[in-house]
Amino acid sequence: MRLAIAAVLSLCLLPAQEKPKSALDKAAMEAYVRHLLAVMPQVEVKIGDPTPGPASLQRVVVHFSFGTQSQDETFFVSKDGQTIVRGMVYDVNKNPFQEDLDKLKTDLSPSFGTPGAPVVVVMFADFECPACKAEAESMRQNALKTFPKELRVYFKDFPLESIHPWARQAAIAGRCVFRQDPAAFWKYFDWIYAHQSEITPENLKTQVMDFAKGASELDGMQFGRCLDSKATEAEVNENIAQGRALNIHGTPTTFVNGRRLTDSLPWANFEDLINQEMDYQKTAKNAGEKCCEIKIPSALNK
Repeated sequence: MRLAIAAVLSLCLLPAQEKPKSALDKAAMEAYVRHLLAVMPQVEVKIGDPTPGPASLQRVVVHFSFGTQSQDETFFVSKDGQTIVRGMVYDVNKNPFQEDLDKLKTDLSPSFGTPGAPVVVVMFADFECPACKAEAESMRQNALKTFPKELRVYFKDFPLESIHPWARQAAIAGRCVFRQDPAAFWKYFDWIYAHQSEITPENLKTQVMDFAKGASELDGMQFGRCLDSKATEAEVNENIAQGRALNIHGTPTTFVNGRRLTDSLPWANFEDLINQEMDYQKTAKNAGEKCCEIKIPSALNK
């Protein structure tokens, strides 16, 4: 018994194995990145901890901040810390948009189109954003008419509060509609973009209450309670957090089978992109709702 206790004690007294140190010199990398990108002194630069990346490289996220503005950029660094790669590194055996696909979650998001479609579009948008209005109207008018079975479209709230004062409250209202009747959300979506120019921070509540009273699918009193209590604000915040994790800084930002688009495109461009994606998926089969645990896809086109 004494021997057993002694053995246990001796094991406990062994020095803990030190975690291998990274060869990355954060101060040196910060100085190099500041010079590379001509970053002004007043901009704060924070070098993140290295994590495993592709092709035996380490992934290092560099965070830039200035006042209320911030931006992240990913670099890849060799294990000896002597080589820095700026840009993307791709493994040809994997979907080129897999990193973003892993962050896109479509559960409990408003959607229209065909479940299990080979092409999935995820729109991050702001109800007060004029460019979002143009893209939303184009998508609603053309998507199912052109691709009745091949497309599914999801919507995610990303209100830009610093420039759009009523966008957050409109997003909360939209989620209140969705909570009562998912199909009615798209009536709200079409209505609010159609009336965008008429809405102000002061009249938003009156406007959306009038919408709810005129919608046969909705209980106006229930909608009003939801709006007043901001019962759906956590859902809006979750969408915003997801957008930030995807490094989204403006709207509309749209993903087509994982491919990021940061401008409002004419429908003809969207149509070409979706057709290319459909052709690619006939052989790749690495995107669309059937491929992944998360309900969103990956892709390759142009």
